[in-house]
Amino acid sequence: MIFDDEFIKAAEDNPIQGIVDVANEAIEYIERTPPDDGWEKHHLQILIEASALIEALIEAKGLLSHFQIKEQSGDIQANSASLFEFIHNVKYEFEGHATQIKIDSFKSKYKVALNATFCFEFSQGDLDRIQSLVDELRKEISANQILEEEHKQRLLKRLERLQSELHKKVSDLDRFWGMIGDAGVVLRKLGEDAKPIVDRVKEITEIVWRTQARTEELPSDSQNPLITDES
Repeated sequence: MIFDDEFIKAAEDNPIQGIVDVANEAIEYIERTPPDDGWEKHHLQILIEASALIEALIEAKGLLSHFQIKEQSGDIQANSASLFEFIHNVKYEFEGHATQIKIDSFKSKYKVALNATFCFEFSQGDLDRIQSLVDELRKEISANQILEEEHKQRLLKRLERLQSELHKKVSDLDRFWGMIGDAGVVLRKLGEDAKPIVDRVKEITEIVWRTQARTEELPSDSQNPLITDES
């Protein structure tokens, strides 16, 4: 395999950027050994591995893409060309989003640095749990058959941006609290079918509330006024 465990783990942790990195690795390999007289077996092998990893990331992380690997034949030339086209298309589809996530991540870190006297700090356990819940939300939203595709895309992009700003120390919690409104819209549209999504949003907001309450030195038994068992 051309992608080692470390590369795969990095792609798993940051799937949007990971997809772009996989595509770049494959494209750069092809550019180093250009198929002047036609595609060869070593080209096809690289393209197969890269395409398979890209599709695995898309499926495992519940991402949405307009492109899929075309059905393959016994022709090396046709297969290589179609896989190369797939990799190029997916790269450009995710590249802008990956750049925006980087910008949001750096912006969040710099805001903490510029406001070093005050920030909210998650415990490592809470941080890991939120990461897991965001991954679960992404899968639930992608698999939902009722939400419109445009609405799914908006929700998934918000999750990616939230995850890009998810560090132990953050300057504000605005994106987290914005999820309550998103959950309310989904609940209106889906009714009882929204429960898996709403339950996960509720757990995230409970973690965020505990973090905010602790930072603001509220009593340890303070209840979140925005999320109740009846809401």
